[in-house]
Amino acid sequence: MLALPAWLVVGLHVLFGLAETVGWSAMAARFGYDPYRTEITRPLALNQGAYNLGLATVLGWALATGRTQTAVAMLAYVVAMGVVGAVSVRWTIFLVQGVPAVIAIIALMLA
Repeated sequence: MLALPAWLVVGLHVLFGLAETVGWSAMAARFGYDPYRTEITRPLALNQGAYNLGLATVLGWALATGRTQTAVAMLAYVVAMGVVGAVSVRWTIFLVQGVPAVIAIIALMLA
């Protein structure tokens, strides 16, 4: 039960990855991008989405196989990337990405 917040982080990163890969047009519109900027940034979003899907895969594997230390390391990486996103793009990225990872780390450490 204490791993549930970590599984939520897996789910969030699957959603992020899908939004950045196959759903970039809709995501770009949410960021206020015009069609030109959407197309220019599509390769960057695809790369970022692939990273998010890879992170979700490794974190899910760590949780499913009981590798708590690996899961905590992956979650720490998510927290760090949430800080980078907050500083470089918008502060709410940390709320959506970093806070769930911090909660998940705490839950796994208590397990």
